[in-house]
Amino acid sequence: MAQPDTKKIFFENLSGAGKAIAVLTSGGDAQGMNAAVRAVVRMGLYVGAKVYFIHEGYQGMVDGGENIKEATWESVSSMLQVGGTVIGSARCKEFRSHEGRLKAAHNLVQQGITNLCVIGGDGSLTGANLFREEWSGLLGELVDQGLIEADAVQKYSALHIVGMVGSIDNDFCGTDMTIGTDSALHRIIEVVDAIMTTAQSHQRTFVLEVMGRHCGYLALVSALACGADWVLIPEMPPEDGWEDKMCQKLSANRAGMKRLNIIIVAEGAIDRNNKSITTDLIKNLVVKCLGFDTRVTILGHVQRGGTPSAFDRILASRMGVEAVLALLETTANTPACVVSLCGNQSVRLPLMECVQMTQEVQKAMDEKRFEEAVKLRGRSFENNLKTYKLLAHRKPESELPTSNFNVAVLNVGAPAAGMNAAVRSAVRVGISEGHKMFAVSDGFEGFYKGQIKEIKWADVGGWTGQGGSLLGTKRTLPAKHVDKIAEQMRMHNINALLVVGGFEAFLSLLELLTARGKYDEFCVPMVMVPATVSNNVPGSDLSIGADTALNAITTTCDRIKQSASGTKRRVFIIETMGGYCGYLASVGGLAAGADAAYIYEEPFDIRDLQANVEHLTEKMKTSIQRGLVLRNENSNENYTTDFIYQLYSEEGKGVFDSRKNVLGHMQQGGAPSPFDRNFGTKISAKAMQWVTKKLTETFRQDEGRVFANTEDSCCLLGMRRRALVFQPVVQLKEHTDFVHRIPKEQWWLKLRPLMKILAKYKTSYDVSDSGQLEHVVRNRPKESDASVAM
Repeated sequence: MAQPDTKKIFFENLSGAGKAIAVLTSGGDAQGMNAAVRAVVRMGLYVGAKVYFIHEGYQGMVDGGENIKEATWESVSSMLQVGGTVIGSARCKEFRSHEGRLKAAHNLVQQGITNLCVIGGDGSLTGANLFREEWSGLLGELVDQGLIEADAVQKYSALHIVGMVGSIDNDFCGTDMTIGTDSALHRIIEVVDAIMTTAQSHQRTFVLEVMGRHCGYLALVSALACGADWVLIPEMPPEDGWEDKMCQKLSANRAGMKRLNIIIVAEGAIDRNNKSITTDLIKNLVVKCLGFDTRVTILGHVQRGGTPSAFDRILASRMGVEAVLALLETTANTPACVVSLCGNQSVRLPLMECVQMTQEVQKAMDEKRFEEAVKLRGRSFENNLKTYKLLAHRKPESELPTSNFNVAVLNVGAPAAGMNAAVRSAVRVGISEGHKMFAVSDGFEGFYKGQIKEIKWADVGGWTGQGGSLLGTKRTLPAKHVDKIAEQMRMHNINALLVVGGFEAFLSLLELLTARGKYDEFCVPMVMVPATVSNNVPGSDLSIGADTALNAITTTCDRIKQSASGTKRRVFIIETMGGYCGYLASVGGLAAGADAAYIYEEPFDIRDLQANVEHLTEKMKTSIQRGLVLRNENSNENYTTDFIYQLYSEEGKGVFDSRKNVLGHMQQGGAPSPFDRNFGTKISAKAMQWVTKKLTETFRQDEGRVFANTEDSCCLLGMRRRALVFQPVVQLKEHTDFVHRIPKEQWWLKLRPLMKILAKYKTSYDVSDSGQLEHVVRNRPKESDASVAM
């Protein structure tokens, strides 16, 4: 049963004084584990608790001694950007035995530790729960053996466990994304993008094996992100006769002038008889049946390595803080829980409910109940599979419905990585639903000039990995040219519009909505998919392109900080994009470990700047060597980047020197991140399905035309907390600050105190939005299959 909602509770009410928290990483390593460890340590120290590292996972807990060390604030400096786990991880057979757990209990009691934060997979978390259940019995045995005093049983009566799932496979039920998954996808996509260039040169077929012994998430999502020709996963083995179907598909793609083929295989891929499908088997099959030049690439542990992505750093930091809050609030009767994200929201789920459902997936696969296995993985996984099938496999013309509707797709505003994936998805879903799809070049400027042409299935092949906007995009708004746009709509018989873009796209839909009173041509279904690096569109928590920009900021900040390694103390002032929206500065600051981030939404004055300088000066004297300050480009017209740089330079004299860097348009460029590719693909597919539904509803049989003039026929599709929601654009006007082009309420402002806490500032933290204990739900409301998780 969920806990009652709290009112405005601030973090000062939750004290960790007298408590000891230990953090360990167990099982396989995953990028982002260090960010989680850092957050647990710093939040724990912040609330007044003692925090301990347990090195080498459960092995260190059993061995004790030097493996259990008290952590300090400085001991987790400079680890945010490091992959793997710096406190070590090991698989421990001894902990599986009663004697091993008895040793572990003794070692914990000696340090007064009764709160454990375990970062690992389902096996590690199951072991932690068993340890918790045996705890009082283990203490009794230790008393009987004379190893601890009798009063210790009362003093350390309960062991509290909170888990965070660290696994690149994303194989843990109940959570949208596990720590490390997004980074693993980055490694896979980097390799696939590189392979595609060489494959294209030689007209080759590549068979890639990715990790996932029991879970096909990495294979499925990377296939969706790169537009692979075929994917094989353990949850949904191919139908009998798949070999011929696959070869026919590869052959048809080559005949359609495609110079390469990509096949992605999960390492645990099986056929309907539970027989393993290997990369060599597929290679030999393609060579034998088609004679194609075929190569195999096994990615292996490359997927586990490297720097964690921005998403994983933010996820791990949020979860580390949430884990400490959960430990502070826990009682002897609270079940062990797992903290994670569902959509955009923190959740706490009973650990064993999640473990049991994860085990049910494997059982369903073993018993060949594959449809059920896919459903048990969750709506996000099921939605990924449906979307992949929809976009990768074109139905024969004879099987396509004939709708006789024409749908136009265009980009509006500044380019954003992931726009092309969204257009590809819209075009292919539209064609699958029987529509004739039209591409408009250069936004509404191209629209009124008549730059409109039909776009076919094959025309958007290979678009997912392309940055920028292949259609071309302009900031031009339609109001001045509505007459010419209406004429083009009439000439091409356009029955619906799908607009991919940022704040200008939102303004454009409002203008077209107003124009309906004068021009019937605009009385058609219109939908907007948000795509902008600034993430400033009202009605959506996230926009396509923002994740790619965050990764560009995070990577650049890492390099800039590293440039000062081994030199004297230095503070870097970094300017980010975003207009008046401080999303990139704030969330980028959290991901990069910034000491401060100046934004328009949180006004600051010279006293705040002075306090920040003094705070950094104090830290520089005692511990850190490098400081990082981010400033949103329009945060304040007087306190410019130059001003802040000069202020820090002057006030830091004798302690540190300063450097400044304006990141500029590099935040808009580059190949889209896996997140943006998949978010763009799925949100655009959903938007096109809405268009089909609206076209059917608004078609007037007697007049032989579409006529849609209600508010709900002109919508923005946005991510709201846990769901994708269609919202009439006219209703979003009251939630918008049109002068500064930002929403009036922005969810990410609640993350700013986390950045301050992790940078050692004293601040109030509103925990009213922290996760409440929920039960694992097998079937969430339908909208939530639009979860932000890929």
